[in-house]
Amino acid sequence: MTPERKDLASPLTVLSGIGPALADKLGRLNLHRVEDLLFLLPLRYEDRTQLVKLGALEAGSRCLVSGEVLLAETVYRGRRNLLVRIGDGSGQLTLRFFHFSRQQQAQFKQGARLTCFGEVRKGPAGPEMIHPEYRLLRDHQANAVDDSLTPVYPATEGVQQGRLRNLTEQALHIMRQSPPAELLPRDVRDALDLPLLVDAIVYLHRPPADADVTLLLAGKHPCQLRLAFEELLAHYLSLRKLRAVAESEPAQPLIGGREVSDAFIAALPFQLTAAQRRVTEEILADMARPHPMMRLIQGDVGSGKTIVAAIACLNAIACDVQAAIMAPTELLAEQHWRSFTAWFEPLGIRSAWLSGSQRAAARREALESIADGDAQLVVGTHALFQEGVNFHNLALVVIDEQHRFGVHQRMALREKGVSDHGHPHQLVMTATPIPRTLAMAAYADLDTSVIDELPPGRKPVATIALPETRRDEVIERVRSACLAGQQAYWVCPLIEESDVLDYEAAEVRYELLASALPEIRVGLVHGRMRPAEKEQGMRAFKDGQIQLLVATTVIEVGVDVPNASLMIVENAERMGLSQLHQLRGRVGRGAKQSHCVLVYKPPLGQLARERLAVLRDSNDGFVVAQRDLELRGPGELLGTRQTGLPDYRIADLARDAKLMPQVQIAAESMQRNAPDKAAAIVRRWLGDAGRYGKV
Repeated sequence: MTPERKDLASPLTVLSGIGPALADKLGRLNLHRVEDLLFLLPLRYEDRTQLVKLGALEAGSRCLVSGEVLLAETVYRGRRNLLVRIGDGSGQLTLRFFHFSRQQQAQFKQGARLTCFGEVRKGPAGPEMIHPEYRLLRDHQANAVDDSLTPVYPATEGVQQGRLRNLTEQALHIMRQSPPAELLPRDVRDALDLPLLVDAIVYLHRPPADADVTLLLAGKHPCQLRLAFEELLAHYLSLRKLRAVAESEPAQPLIGGREVSDAFIAALPFQLTAAQRRVTEEILADMARPHPMMRLIQGDVGSGKTIVAAIACLNAIACDVQAAIMAPTELLAEQHWRSFTAWFEPLGIRSAWLSGSQRAAARREALESIADGDAQLVVGTHALFQEGVNFHNLALVVIDEQHRFGVHQRMALREKGVSDHGHPHQLVMTATPIPRTLAMAAYADLDTSVIDELPPGRKPVATIALPETRRDEVIERVRSACLAGQQAYWVCPLIEESDVLDYEAAEVRYELLASALPEIRVGLVHGRMRPAEKEQGMRAFKDGQIQLLVATTVIEVGVDVPNASLMIVENAERMGLSQLHQLRGRVGRGAKQSHCVLVYKPPLGQLARERLAVLRDSNDGFVVAQRDLELRGPGELLGTRQTGLPDYRIADLARDAKLMPQVQIAAESMQRNAPDKAAAIVRRWLGDAGRYGKV
């Protein structure tokens, strides 16, 4: 019987020691093929390449030591302990075991020699290690030290480090026998001084004793950059392929609506900014092409993205087709529904509203009007791309707060509009300004327009940070503002009291503020309310019936109340910069000077101090976003689980963003000169279909 052939594409079960049960556990680490083990990089490294004298041990260090057993005894101090005292002539060390067998206890005979590795702690009788890894040495056997640093891998329950090291060793052996193709062109490697793929993988799994551990732990070693670069390149190529496919598809050119949209712009009670006019022209030019527009509008809070989207929708509807607007929350979708209805109803444009919480009769009526084309504009949440929603002639899709949706969701709505005329045009918007390098990674399939100008007369919001010990002063400030005819927000991260987190709970804060400010009309809005209750609370605040609105971060987007001039944010030190900037953007929409008070719980750590200082010093969303990327990473900047950003195995967008310009250059060069290698890189990192290829 011929032995099973082993290569990097083989399932893990070809490796020695892996049965179905272990394969299932490894699957939780997203390990399925031999090759996957090569890209499971260590979290850190331990130095077992040299012995440390017992007399030189320092508490807190992890090290390899050797000694002779001087004493072994079982003691009962609350629980059973096995204490083994070893010495090497320079000092002594106690090994403490809580879980041990008689057989194990019998191994530690007086005079036995052993090496052990563990963390040194201060014990009652000097330095000690608790449950160290150890190896008993036979007579005349020399102390064994490793040739390379010892990797510590991401672990899952039931899979020990020793097992992972053994499996990666087998995978490295297979790789040496059948090395993967070197797909990065030499000129790309040379430009960035990157090593070969095989050399980088071996080095990261088994670094030599003299490796720069500080550089490795920071993720900045050339070998790590080699893998991160190729992974970023794979994702970028995948998105560009998606873009190329879209550009080759037909779309209905929307020509002929210009007269209607120009009249609408002329009738507005305000003038568009130069930035709004520029972005509008870019969008209308795209919509006139016979291929689908795929454009992202970036704009800071209050920059006027919504009116630009309205002009695009009006231009489409004037061409006898449907436009759809999708928002991630009912609150934001409702805000768009109100705004667009106010603009479009006087023009005789019929609209439909669709959300997950709709009553059956209203939903049925909406679905009918969407399907027969009576609804020219459709506004809603992700319910728009669910089964049972059939458009009559959808030619423009507008998605707000794009960072809350993934590429798959975006594409699903786009597919809803496929008809005899082709694919719909797509316009996505975000109020979260995104640094250029991050946008290159996240939105490589989109053209980007930036509204980098605020409407005239907008005054920057004055921002201060105060400790919670000064909360009474803040309450008095709220009282003064509300009695002077202004309105205020008071934002708390949680809805109810939590035993785990001591954030201020919105419901508790509401009760306290209503009691402390009897002359002020106080309201409460949070995400667990029924949509009708939220709508009622938000409308009451907008209409001025509520002077102080206590809320969770549900009001981060979608609320436009020009009379609100004061924003209080509790526990500001625990929130992301971009989220705080979004909240701050809820005020400053009227003629009066607005203020934002960031209330924090002292003492502030260095990172929290730096973050709050950014908000005090800048109202520029792009500056805030860049600092957020540097301090917190892309997950915070673009939202966490909802970003639609791919899960990177090696790359870290915050750390490796500086590679993106070179990634872009390499991608264009490879698509032109080595398309086969470009496709192979995508397959290596994303699988045969690519992450987005079959969407």
